[in-house]
Amino acid sequence: MSDHDLLPPDQRLDINLVRSLLNTSEFGNNLHYLVQTTSTMDDARRLAEDGARHGTVVVADEQTAGRGTKGRIWVSPPGQSIHTTLIVRPTIEQLKRLSIVSPVATTDAVRETTPLQPTIKWPNDIQMEHRKMGGILIEADWGAGQPHYALVGIGLNVNFDPAPWATEIDRPATSLMIELGARQQREPVFAALLNAFEQRFNQAESSELHEAWTSRLDTLGQAVTVTLASGEAIRGTAVAVDEAGALILETEEGQQRTFIAGEVTLRAATTPQ
Repeated sequence: MSDHDLLPPDQRLDINLVRSLLNTSEFGNNLHYLVQTTSTMDDARRLAEDGARHGTVVVADEQTAGRGTKGRIWVSPPGQSIHTTLIVRPTIEQLKRLSIVSPVATTDAVRETTPLQPTIKWPNDIQMEHRKMGGILIEADWGAGQPHYALVGIGLNVNFDPAPWATEIDRPATSLMIELGARQQREPVFAALLNAFEQRFNQAESSELHEAWTSRLDTLGQAVTVTLASGEAIRGTAVAVDEAGALILETEEGQQRTFIAGEVTLRAATTPQ
């Protein structure tokens, strides 16, 4: 299929405009734009394996096989949202904090370009009033006890209407367009995301980053159910998060247990009203 069969040019991401709005020194300098792809994560992995430098970014107008956490489908219709993957070559300490850097930077971008104040559902969902606006998927490649690279996949609903996709979405969804009542320009939001990501990545071990993260987490203080990969369900109250982003749960039995993002599924214990 040629580009002529895909999204009309006037509906595509204006990459020149994005570049003009960047103030980064690394992220987005090497920017790969695709009208359509299966998954920006897969494209970025190939680039990383071929030696792509830290800060390389892949973005697409449409993904035909986008994915979220736990193997879920990420719905990515053409020209409606931001579908991007960032290549990071982190230290071990920086890698540990990518699950903090990424959602904070994504909420920064929305807060800087709109009046909205999105929050974070631990560990990687961006939401408005319990409606999912975006999500983050982080994958890392290791060797000799060190990370070779990490891939940070970010999906952010900009002009997405979830109604036609209700049967494929596992929880209520929203977008900038729905929240603001009008279509939004994607380029300023995407540029703000890359600008914010670089800034937050460079302060990955700072108290400022951790404070921003905890202040935007709406999971803390909530009754939740943590489901382990084994299927075991643990109920309790989310009481805190540690410096590396792990969730600390006070169980119904009065014990404190710590869970890292990759090993659990988190659900509210009751349905939000």
